[in-house]
Amino acid sequence: MTGPSTMAGIDPGGTPPTGAAELRALAVATLEGNWEHDHTVPSRTLYPHQWSWDSAFIALGWAHLRPDRAWRELRTLFAAQWADGRVPHIVFNPAARVGSYFPGPDFWDSAVADGAPAVATSGLVQPPVHALAAWLAYRRAPSATARSALRWLYPRLVAQQRYLTGARDVGGAGLAAIVHPWESGLDNSPAWDEPLAAVPADAAVLRAYRRHDTTHADAAHRPTDLDYARYVALVESYRAGRYRDEGLVGRHPFLVECPLVNTALGAAEHALAEIATVVGVDPGGHRERAGRITAALVERLYDPVTGTFHPRDLRTGRLVPARTALGLVPLLLPDLPAGQVEAVLTEARSPRFGLAARMDRPLPSHDRTAPDFEPLRYWRGPSWLNLGWLLWQGLRTHGRPELAAGLAASMTALVATAGCHEYFHPDTGAGLGSPRFGWTAALLLDVLATG
Repeated sequence: MTGPSTMAGIDPGGTPPTGAAELRALAVATLEGNWEHDHTVPSRTLYPHQWSWDSAFIALGWAHLRPDRAWRELRTLFAAQWADGRVPHIVFNPAARVGSYFPGPDFWDSAVADGAPAVATSGLVQPPVHALAAWLAYRRAPSATARSALRWLYPRLVAQQRYLTGARDVGGAGLAAIVHPWESGLDNSPAWDEPLAAVPADAAVLRAYRRHDTTHADAAHRPTDLDYARYVALVESYRAGRYRDEGLVGRHPFLVECPLVNTALGAAEHALAEIATVVGVDPGGHRERAGRITAALVERLYDPVTGTFHPRDLRTGRLVPARTALGLVPLLLPDLPAGQVEAVLTEARSPRFGLAARMDRPLPSHDRTAPDFEPLRYWRGPSWLNLGWLLWQGLRTHGRPELAAGLAASMTALVATAGCHEYFHPDTGAGLGSPRFGWTAALLLDVLATG
């Protein structure tokens, strides 16, 4: 493994760089330092295994440096795909120290499920950004090797889509439901407060376990013990049913249609249409499914009163009122109707999020005018490069180059100010969470390369 200080003399934990060349060298050093023989760990502190959507974003970064690693990253992840098509949100590294992460493989006990892979994994999923990442990685570095990788990935990406639009279509309207906040990627966003309040749990449940996140980060920056107890209770509920999705309405206490997960689902079909063309498959079905997903997203999750997208709690049938960055992500969809495009742009440019051609502050993950905005706590206010990147892609897709450039400059300034941190203070830009974070480095590389 290449050590973190060997690339261009850059130390990922040292003084933040200022110029584009130095920023790129920092990002390269971060990815090299996190490479783990066949995948990239998100960080060397809190995250010692392979995470699903992290690997998708990280593959984009590798596509600019070592395309072979981009394809190996995705191949390693999809080699752990379950028989039903789900791609687990964690693939555990058997070489990692026992007890180095909670909840670990013993807690998940994926072997209880029919169709689980031989390697230990979690039983949850994350936003299906993998097809989009694979397509963009191919475009960044097309080659015969890349086409071969796409041919191997294509049926597995299709199986992932079928799982989410089939077994997880709990609401019956063509959208995927999540069974845990971790599946959204925005673990303890205020978007989940209302649905989580119905999950029976007591913080005392954590006495049987030991959280590892608060040994690597300030507890004031992480989910509360009560929230974590609810996360544990939800995993226990899903595991008790051997991770089956049949009958979830009657037995599982958290079922939500998430705007980000379903935006990624629609974007995946658009990407799969492009991939299908490369590998010699008719792309028509993917385009039709993409249209249906976008229509269902607008019908189910768009609120014309607020002019933005909200999660739908399937237990109550209501839209969750919190205005978070989840509501901006549907801009990623190229077929989002013009009315919703303009409404999302209005929301993004509002004081809640502050998107502009010249941004005074980073894009927050939650409405910065809300009373429950927390600038330090995980997903409840801080700025994240992956959310910025998704919105940046959407702005470029819908022909808003000035806003895209403003957001790109803001994202780049975060790393120039604080380094490749996991997330950032949404007012000062100070680095928060894990240092030397993989997707921050990878997506910075993509932004720098695209211009």
